[in-house]
Amino acid sequence: MATLESATSLPAQALDVTVTPKRPNLGDTLAITIKPDPGEQLTQAPVVKVAGKKLPVYPIATNRWRAFLPTIPLEKHGRRSLIVTGNQRTRNMMLWIGKQWFRTQSIWLPPGKGSGTDFEFDRVDAFKAIVSPKKLWSGKFLRPNNGPLTAGYGITRIYNGDYSDPDYHRGLDYAGWGGSPVKASAAGQVRLVGYESKGFQLHGNIVGIDHGQGVNTVYLHLRDIKVKEGQMVRAGEIIGTVGSTGASTGPHLHFGLNVNGQAVDPTPWLKWGFQ
Repeated sequence: MATLESATSLPAQALDVTVTPKRPNLGDTLAITIKPDPGEQLTQAPVVKVAGKKLPVYPIATNRWRAFLPTIPLEKHGRRSLIVTGNQRTRNMMLWIGKQWFRTQSIWLPPGKGSGTDFEFDRVDAFKAIVSPKKLWSGKFLRPNNGPLTAGYGITRIYNGDYSDPDYHRGLDYAGWGGSPVKASAAGQVRLVGYESKGFQLHGNIVGIDHGQGVNTVYLHLRDIKVKEGQMVRAGEIIGTVGSTGASTGPHLHFGLNVNGQAVDPTPWLKWGFQ
């Protein structure tokens, strides 16, 4: 089944709507790009709604706009309505989000390592809610550590044998040796710095970078942190080192990427990137 379907047949749309990737699955980030047909002007941001929910829309070039739709493994696969309105014209379309299979993994944590604090959850939630209008990244995101990938995105996690409350792995794990450098995956502003000694019992020492337009990355379980909140960083700049702080079974980096507050698969951002 096509992933982008027109729900109406109109002779002149006046809006050109493109969705990538063409065959998305749960966990993917969908980029919805809007531009007017030749000879038309689109001087104000169009309104984009998916399944009735309005998405943030940003200009990415002259007469060209884009919205991101994040998807996560906890959602149901299938159809989503897509309605784009601009210049008093409306495109009624349909998206298809495919089902994705994720394996199950059992994790055994030492006593006292499995739960976090309200303080750290509040700080992380506030960070994920940041939406800066200016796009700070450019092109593909960089791999933040050279260690081997040991756990992919979306894995169903069972902690200490408790099957009653499974969760999904919200990023990628790199088993870098302790003390190896952790690099900023893209340019942005450091908006979160937290330490295990100050209440970040689950995340451990953590850095969060805002890349603009609802996109941010997080770097967990660090040994050392080499940046401060408010600092601007370049892609590839060292922001800390691999450690085993927080809920960790050994030295590794957990790398997460959030779009509009949702933890999506970082892999497409590392492989192809988004404009």
